Amino acid sequence: MTDSERTPTPVDTIAETWVDDIAELFPTIATYIGRDEYNDRYGDLSPDGADEAAARARARLSELRAAEPVDAIDAVTKEDLTRELELTLEVYEARAHLRDLNVIASPAQEIRNVLDLMPTATVQDWETVAARLGALPGAIDGYIETLRTGISEGVVPARRQVREVATQIARYTADDGFFATFAGEAAPAEGQLPASLARALADAAGGARVAYDKLAAFLGAELAPAAIDQDGVGRELYALYSRQFLGATVDLDETYEWGLEELARMVAEQESIAAEILPGATVEEAITHLEADGSRRLHGTEALQEWMQATADRAVAELGATHFDIPEPVRRIECMIAPTQEGGIYYTGPTDDFSRPGRMWWSVPEGVEDFDTWRELTTVYHEGVPGHHLQIAQAVYNRGELNSWRRLLAGTSGHAEGWALYAERLMEQLGYLDDPADRLGMLDGQRMRAARVVLDIGVHLGKPRPAAWAHLGDDGATWDAGFALEFMRHNVNMSDEFVQFEVNRYLGWPGQAPSYKVGQRIWEAARRVPRRSGGRLRHQGVPPARAGHRRRRTGHPAQRAGGGDLIVTDRGRGGR
Repeated sequence: MTDSERTPTPVDTIAETWVDDIAELFPTIATYIGRDEYNDRYGDLSPDGADEAAARARARLSELRAAEPVDAIDAVTKEDLTRELELTLEVYEARAHLRDLNVIASPAQEIRNVLDLMPTATVQDWETVAARLGALPGAIDGYIETLRTGISEGVVPARRQVREVATQIARYTADDGFFATFAGEAAPAEGQLPASLARALADAAGGARVAYDKLAAFLGAELAPAAIDQDGVGRELYALYSRQFLGATVDLDETYEWGLEELARMVAEQESIAAEILPGATVEEAITHLEADGSRRLHGTEALQEWMQATADRAVAELGATHFDIPEPVRRIECMIAPTQEGGIYYTGPTDDFSRPGRMWWSVPEGVEDFDTWRELTTVYHEGVPGHHLQIAQAVYNRGELNSWRRLLAGTSGHAEGWALYAERLMEQLGYLDDPADRLGMLDGQRMRAARVVLDIGVHLGKPRPAAWAHLGDDGATWDAGFALEFMRHNVNMSDEFVQFEVNRYLGWPGQAPSYKVGQRIWEAARRVPRRSGGRLRHQGVPPARAGHRRRRTGHPAQRAGGGDLIVTDRGRGGR
């Protein structure tokens, strides 16, 4: 930590109180930031819980509006926290929590996901885990009550999301699924669990399986018949979600057209590099050539994890010696294979005391065994250093200037994901992608992010299909799920399991996916300012000034004032 800490101001005190509110209301967020006093419970995921969260947000907003900043740091805190609280209440008033179900970032996943971050080194840790597992059925009941209220009010998710989440739950509760494995492999760092605790843990895990099966039954019997066929949420709700994830208001129609132009530019750049890899080759031919190169392929998740860790450690060591000021606690990152098979790649930040380091997670879909290093090198830079880990862990470290809300919870997806994409291009500029194959892999990711700007806005706003892609379907028809899937298949060189998961993610999580590329657009525009003025942008962990003090959160429950848990463990996590 830094040697001196900031003397709290009235604005800081309000922000700290809001962090206390969040920890109490959403104990899974408390787990994420390293506050262990709530590790044995879940929050109230019923409509009453959403109402209480909104009431707390109103109270803090009233206090904040009356507070006077004493310095520039206060001014940023007041502006950002005011905006977050106002948006929290807007999302609550839109009743979004009543339809909060999707394949990646809803309570259906988050109730389980927090268990990945629970301390498990001691017998006492496992007692706490057993207590939280015992509380899990109550959390599920509250969530079902919220979704059932949505049915009564006509605020329901798309049927596709209901169906896909039910499939996920079946994997959680299978005899060889998460809960059975989690309980069966439970052990402290040294020794064994007492027999009584092992039985209690097994019973609690069994109760959690029953609770999730209850949720699946509710989804099939009640929510699916009431759900809607339409995947798009419409312009009004989409604009709200876009502001939530991006942290800025953009012209959605202009952004859509820019996305088409950016996609075309990525395709042209890929075609140029393909010719470097194999003279005269198309992008597809260059990829086929690279996929046949065994020296660029990993087999199995163990090999993937070892390669991720070695690559991440090397980036920290080399960049920390040359281009960035990286404090010692930030130099540790753990690369993990997630205990699920959803297909996501994401980052979870360190606890406030760094006792749990920042972690890069890979949720590998069932059946995926082979991984191309040329394709995934840029993913490690995106999730690690100089991407999410450098940005988020550096903010956690900055206790000397920032209150705990600023260090641990503040931020948007657009800021953090935009930074991570900017970091990918930065690594190209620093010489880490000189191999044309690695640059092609980076561009494959950049092309995917550009494509989903178009897809996400296109589907949710019901736009006509772009003429340049008319060969994928009827020209003039509007975007739908089928066209979206074919569009992504033609723009992403990944296994079809990944592509299908990604498209379902965009359909169910409107506004989040474009925040990456649009955020990068804003970062790069900001970088051009000091260049034009003759200044020099110095990287010290993360960029200077206000932007460097924000972390990515993709809309955690406190922000939306509904049920659920954090995805930085979940909602707040950096991800691909």
